[in-house]
Amino acid sequence: MSHDPAVRATDVTKRYGAVTALDGLSITVAPGEVYGVLGPNGAGKTTFLRMLFGLIRPDAGSLEVLGRSWPDDGVRTLDGVAGFIESPRFYPYLSGRRNLDLLGRLDGAGADLATTIGAALDVVDLAGRADDRVGGYSFGMRQRLGVAAALLRDPRLLVLDEPANGLDPAGIRDMRALVKRLAGRGLTVLLSSHDMGEVEEICDNVTVMRSGTVGYHGTIAALREQAPDPAHRIRTSDPARAVALARRHPALTVTDGPEDLSVRGAQADVDALVAHLVREGVALRRLTVDETPLEELFFMLTETDRGTDHDDAAGPRGRARARVRP
Repeated sequence: MSHDPAVRATDVTKRYGAVTALDGLSITVAPGEVYGVLGPNGAGKTTFLRMLFGLIRPDAGSLEVLGRSWPDDGVRTLDGVAGFIESPRFYPYLSGRRNLDLLGRLDGAGADLATTIGAALDVVDLAGRADDRVGGYSFGMRQRLGVAAALLRDPRLLVLDEPANGLDPAGIRDMRALVKRLAGRGLTVLLSSHDMGEVEEICDNVTVMRSGTVGYHGTIAALREQAPDPAHRIRTSDPARAVALARRHPALTVTDGPEDLSVRGAQADVDALVAHLVREGVALRRLTVDETPLEELFFMLTETDRGTDHDDAAGPRGRARARVRP
């Protein structure tokens, strides 16, 4: 069994005219892990995944997949690799099973293709709808059928481009559960996402990208350690009184609004404020987390100051930037 990394990118650069899509990107994905490439739209995630499949070539740097590279090994670089870029496409007038049969035959599947298809449909929980036309599938079902098609190749590395994008909450739950099941079987999974919650729940390690560059490499656990204190939004029966009491807690940063009070600080300090409000007879009507700490950190890593940003994926929030350890 090879001990080569599943993916090793070293100083990969890709330019389109004056636009630099990837700028010296280096990523190493170990066998058996679930690795997330996280960033807003336009950060370079899909460009990187297209390079893995040989759809585009880097202008500089090197890229190895399961110990092979496109310059040295050509199409054999994809041996043991499967997945999809953006959303998978199928013939809508054919059943899910028939679509997989066609794809398997085109890919040179062996005589036991029917058994392989049945096993793949079981894994993605589509066995009960396998003989229905794909045109009647939900978007989430088509995404799972795309994973089933990838599994026909018996891959060692599964590459998924924003697999939960566009799904409803139930579809997101099913896709996350599917990725966890595949990882539990020892499959290496490399996925891209713009959703910090998705990456936090299912990935072992993550690269956060912004405009083709790396804002963070490392484990999810280490990323949590760098996250800022959470912001809480509090609605009470007496907003003016709540603001006055909150300002007696110097460890909290307090911002008052027309109805809600926003406080930022350690959870213990927020808890102390809530207890203080109740003791003083101020009724608590709503307490919500404005943004989770990791969501806030994601924006810090991927956004720039307003007025100087040329990345159309950056949001309008205009947050102050934070120094985060790469």
